[in-house]
Amino acid sequence: MHDLKPITALGGTTPRVDTVGETTLAEVPDLALASVAARAGREQACAKHLKALIGAQAPSPGKTWQTDHYSAVWMGPDQWMISADFATHEDIAATLKSQLEGIASVTEQTDAWACFDLSGPRVFAVLELLYNINLLQFKTGDATRTSIHHLGCFVICMKPDHMVRILGPRASAGSLHHAITTAMTSAL
Repeated sequence: MHDLKPITALGGTTPRVDTVGETTLAEVPDLALASVAARAGREQACAKHLKALIGAQAPSPGKTWQTDHYSAVWMGPDQWMISADFATHEDIAATLKSQLEGIASVTEQTDAWACFDLSGPRVFAVLELLYNINLLQFKTGDATRTSIHHLGCFVICMKPDHMVRILGPRASAGSLHHAITTAMTSAL
């Protein structure tokens, strides 16, 4: 019998936390993720079902939302990444798939993405070194897809200049982590 143990995206048994000054980068391994893409001609029905299932309107371009149990980020036209706490929603893709059958295509994304929370004063000073968006306009509930260290990432504003969530490809979690911690050291 196998004796398998879960590891984080950075290969640890516990989430990695790095601090520079008052700014912290924390690995977030306990996130269940699923992508939802409305099927052709079913876009309105998908948005309606998502609202009923999750309790909030599907986010519009450049936006995200959070409820008590779920979060979502706009990924593209009629496409969203839905997330929830892994402990209570390990089967998020199966749940969404059964509720959206024939309306949307749902794919499991939990092990495809690494998640990092960057928090503390002057977070935007770190982000300025990582990608080029107008941070003066980046407010709570805003989200963008951008390139960080040549990796396609989502950056979600949780609190302006104090906390952002970064989702990047799990296969490149080490490179993404290195880029962010290097920017932290340079900016702070």
